[in-house]
Amino acid sequence: MSLRHAQTLPARYFVDLYASNPDPWRFTSSDYEREKYAATLRALPQPRYARALEVGCSIGVFTRQLADRCADLVALDIAPSAIEAARARCADHPRIEFVVGAVPTVWPEGRFDLIVLSEVLYFLDRDDLARLVAQVGRSLRPGGDCVLVHWTGVTDYPLSGDEAVEGFVAGAAPFSRPLTRARRDHYRLDVLRSGHEAG
Repeated sequence: MSLRHAQTLPARYFVDLYASNPDPWRFTSSDYEREKYAATLRALPQPRYARALEVGCSIGVFTRQLADRCADLVALDIAPSAIEAARARCADHPRIEFVVGAVPTVWPEGRFDLIVLSEVLYFLDRDDLARLVAQVGRSLRPGGDCVLVHWTGVTDYPLSGDEAVEGFVAGAAPFSRPLTRARRDHYRLDVLRSGHEAG
């Protein structure tokens, strides 16, 4: 295995990745992704959400499924080409707003009663992870849910899946509590609920 990246992966990493393969993680064909999407939807504590945020929406495969559970959905990704593909895939869902940007620097305005962070936390270093936790704390409505889904295998990312999730959960403790912690063969799925507003 190569050495881990020390810092948050830059936008160029993802732009180049999508330039070489428009579906670099096989979102449209992978059994792993299909099962993970179904498990994530089953894990959502509420049948419907008024306003949700999906960070790292990629080409919109899960976005399209999540939109059926949300009155309004903001879908964000770092790669412009991925956002264009997601917009095309979800063209018949007019209540999805697509945003290009890198968290935690770019963050949508407003409050959310659901925030989904799937396969994104380990791309951040610890400082940016802490900043992201603060963004979530300010944006998640009291009683809102935050869903974390992350691969637990070996990577060269700044953090492992377990390190990223445990760091997020610890940082979010002042404003949230764990509802669900499930571990599958290759990923973990954690659901947090906001108890009160962060400072």
